[in-house]
Amino acid sequence: MDKKKKVFILSDSVGETADHVVNAVASQFHLQDLDIQRNPYVNQFEDIEEVIMEAKSFQAIIAYTIVVDELKDYLDRRAKEENIDAIDVMNPLITAFSKSFQIQPAHEPGMMRKLDEDYFRKVAAIEFAVKYDDAQDAGGILKADIVLIGVSRTSKTPLSMYLAHKRYKVANIPLVPEVPPPEELFQLPRSRCVGLIITPDKLNEIRKERLKAMGLQSGSTYARHERILEELDYAEKIMKRIGCPIINVSNKAVEETANYIIEVLKMERGS
Repeated sequence: MDKKKKVFILSDSVGETADHVVNAVASQFHLQDLDIQRNPYVNQFEDIEEVIMEAKSFQAIIAYTIVVDELKDYLDRRAKEENIDAIDVMNPLITAFSKSFQIQPAHEPGMMRKLDEDYFRKVAAIEFAVKYDDAQDAGGILKADIVLIGVSRTSKTPLSMYLAHKRYKVANIPLVPEVPPPEELFQLPRSRCVGLIITPDKLNEIRKERLKAMGLQSGSTYARHERILEELDYAEKIMKRIGCPIINVSNKAVEETANYIIEVLKMERGS
């Protein structure tokens, strides 16, 4: 009776990459009963030796994604000694990258998972920024890494999205004299809140342009100098009550303000 066809997967991470490749290849041979045994987080010679002996007894194939040179060299040598086919799934592409792009690989285990985790953190931060934009839900205030407060047209939303791409979960709250700020704002540690201010003249200019873009009269209360001064005065009182850092965004690019916010909060948090 023939032994069952078997492939051992070895990885210094979870082994998903090799698993996908092995299954893709197996489908080309219609090997529905192929036994694939995944061995993740291989970081010792003993782990490799154990699989080598088992693979030999099954006349199996080893597919691996090990990037630590010492472990890879040991596996290649032992597989050759025991006459086992051991396939480095990533090596052809790593070699091509190095040759074509004149760069060297990091040889760090688990880099794909780190990249995946980083990507999902960014997506979660962007979703957070959208959900808690413009005080749509005050429940996000205490969950946020950063809360931005300020009057209308102080770049709160663009800053929230830019910071979200930096993996920060950001909520932003508009400050309007007629609307009491959420109570959660005063429960927030000052090191997680940033007040955004702007010069009256600059705000007047921005709001007039906004009204023009919307097809509205530039003489609206929204852009009047007296109203702007009232709003800025009100916002400053709220910021002082919270005790948060205050940043003047006049004539600053979003990227510049965002980087400054990150630096200010790092100093506030003592990191």
